[in-house]
Amino acid sequence: MQEVSKYLEQTIKSVLPLLEKITDSEASLKPAANKWSKKEILGHLLDSACNNQQKFLRTMITSKLQFFGYQQNEWVSLQNYNAVKWKTLINWWVSVNEHLSHIIENTPKETLSHTIQIVNDGPFPLEFIIADYVEHLKHHLKQILPEADLQSNFVNIYPSGTI
Repeated sequence: MQEVSKYLEQTIKSVLPLLEKITDSEASLKPAANKWSKKEILGHLLDSACNNQQKFLRTMITSKLQFFGYQQNEWVSLQNYNAVKWKTLINWWVSVNEHLSHIIENTPKETLSHTIQIVNDGPFPLEFIIADYVEHLKHHLKQILPEADLQSNFVNIYPSGTI
């Protein structure tokens, strides 16, 4: 998991200056009525980080975890991310992902085979859930920053499931 942790840290460092170039008004623009703005995408990534922190830690503690689902559209809507300052979202995103990198780096090897079932999907080993989190992050960062170079394919390295 060292490689995944290092990749996450490098991603934070490489995209931060790019995120900071986006103005608050640009980040608030919705490309269509039913599409998320950059603020809403970053807010979704914050929701994902918070949910995944729970998944990581609870799966380390419990060898066969049952976990609830995440209603992403409702969460983004209820939190009204477009009303939050872009800089605030960026700072929070950096902080929470630096902490997740720390968690990933310190994940005990013996817990990587612990499994999690999310609603009716799974079970997935913790190792895959961690790798999938980073791939999910990369996918949405590319929506915000299509020019960013975000090379990795941890899901193929840890292909023990499909979400």
